[in-house]
Amino acid sequence: MTMTRAQPAVPAGIDWVLARMRSLEAALPPRDGVAVFNRVYLAVTEEVGRRVASGTFRDRKAAAELDVRFAKRFLHAVDQASAGRRTPACWRPLFQLRGHPAVQPLQFALAGINAHIGHDLALALAETCRAVDAEPRALEADFHRIGELLTSMEERIREELMPGPDLLDVADPLTHLVGSWTLEAARNAAWASFRALWAMRSLPDLAEEFTDRVDASVGMVSRCLLTPLG
Repeated sequence: MTMTRAQPAVPAGIDWVLARMRSLEAALPPRDGVAVFNRVYLAVTEEVGRRVASGTFRDRKAAAELDVRFAKRFLHAVDQASAGRRTPACWRPLFQLRGHPAVQPLQFALAGINAHIGHDLALALAETCRAVDAEPRALEADFHRIGELLTSMEERIREELMPGPDLLDVADPLTHLVGSWTLEAARNAAWASFRALWAMRSLPDLAEEFTDRVDASVGMVSRCLLTPLG
């Protein structure tokens, strides 16, 4: 009889995040802009959970901590929007335009990724360093491992959500728009913002002002990515 090796358990915190994302997927209409991003993020989180459980990351505890803190920022923004409260500027365009019929699914996906990577990631990295009592360099290797996963997912997202050849006349502006944004550039900016925030950790007023400026700038990019093209 062949024995099947049991899969390592996904950390409890990541299980909670996955449950929340799956409940969102079940509750939202498929074409809803938040639903489009949530599907993408759910796939990424499932893969990160598998890799954390299998020991892919150098620091399993820190990687799980980062994954959960990172995801909670998106989920908190969803809860704020649902309650009619003001969301961070980076998320506002997605919540405002989530039902616009002239915004393509690829735009929703990239705007969500831009908001999450461009603003939330730096804050989650700083929170994780404090939670696990680590310096930024201790997270750098695993940050790049996650980045490699995200880059492969971005390629798949663009392939799956880009309109087909029969819609090329409509897709031309879309190709131009989404070609102006890359995940690699967003990740590099997030790491730089994280390093700056960490250097400002004893200067809370300056750190808050810096965070607000990043939030506003990322929100502006998201709004551009969500330009209606109908």
